[in-house]
Amino acid sequence: MRSIFFTILFLSSYFNYSQIKTPRVSPASAIEQMVGLTEIEVEYSRPSKRGRDIFGNVVPYGKIWRTGADNCTTISFSTDVVIDSQTIQSGKYSIFSIPNKESWDVILYSDTDLWGVPRDWDEDKIVFKSTYKTNKPIVNSIDETFTISFLNITNNDVDMRFSWDYVSVSVNIVVPTKKIVSENIKQVMSGSPSPSDYYSAAVYYKQENTNLDKALIWINKAIDLFENPRFYQLRQQSLIMAANKKYSDAIVVANESLRLSIEADNKDYVKMNKESISQWKNKL
Repeated sequence: MRSIFFTILFLSSYFNYSQIKTPRVSPASAIEQMVGLTEIEVEYSRPSKRGRDIFGNVVPYGKIWRTGADNCTTISFSTDVVIDSQTIQSGKYSIFSIPNKESWDVILYSDTDLWGVPRDWDEDKIVFKSTYKTNKPIVNSIDETFTISFLNITNNDVDMRFSWDYVSVSVNIVVPTKKIVSENIKQVMSGSPSPSDYYSAAVYYKQENTNLDKALIWINKAIDLFENPRFYQLRQQSLIMAANKKYSDAIVVANESLRLSIEADNKDYVKMNKESISQWKNKL
């Protein structure tokens, strides 16, 4: 009995004083990206190459891969999105893939609380699956650590890239910004829009290069309603005028924006206004 007591005491002391913290072999990572009005979040673990041949070896060709390490990689969308012409509802999904030498199958799976590829893989839980070509490797360009990144971000879409070793694959994700903003503009403008509402709607139309005639009406109304228009607001008015090929009016407004930006000591706007004025004079 006495020996059992001391054994328990020894083990208790061992576990109390041997809690050594060490880093994970594949550290966890999370990235958030706003694309237009849609928030996309990815959570994954990042294995490293460490001198190994990755694809076709560590990650076999033709077999389902967790697309990372440890817990399954997950992605969430705050709105519905479109990937390869398929609508994906807002929510959270696991990302699996089947790497091959010249292409990957990328899969979104409805179960998310998973460790690795589930033994009871269920084809009915596949929400999305499509094939993407691997990008040609750049000479002497190797990603030591598996990376998921967002590139080529616009208001309406983004490329999600998987890269590791000498291989990369890009998946384009389309978000419904145009639909959301159009519905919002219609709703607000049918009520009692503020000067800022006119301004925001006009600038958005200019960014998207659409409804430029309406954008001009709204930006002019906004500037008339602002008590003291700022140089950056006048800058937008001049750009919308120029987009409607009203270059003389654009130059007049740009000169006022230039004057105010000089007073504000904003060198960027001074430079932009001067360049625009010069370009527009050549179009007269």
